[in-house]
Amino acid sequence: MRRLVASLPLALLLAACSPAPTPPAPGEAQTAPANPALGSPEWLAWVDQSLAISDKGHGPDPGSPEWNQAVQRKLGEEAPQSNPGSPQWQQSVDALLRTRLPPGS
Repeated sequence: MRRLVASLPLALLLAACSPAPTPPAPGEAQTAPANPALGSPEWLAWVDQSLAISDKGHGPDPGSPEWNQAVQRKLGEEAPQSNPGSPQWQQSVDALLRTRLPPGS
């Protein structure tokens, strides 16, 4: 029992120093995040990759007015009619992409 208690701090230290999971490489399919906050960096990255807005880091900053307009153009006729970037617009984009993309994409 004493060994277990003595090794516990070492195990916790090793667990804390473990590398974080690596994000998908550019071009790899990214699954829809389960429940990211709309407008969060995770959500913006998913929309950006799903619609191929940025090209290897080149393009408008996610969430900027230029990026919002690029999302509108990519969605075409299905684009939400609400003000680009607004919470209502983000909710509509999210719902559209989740129904448009195949499962696991």
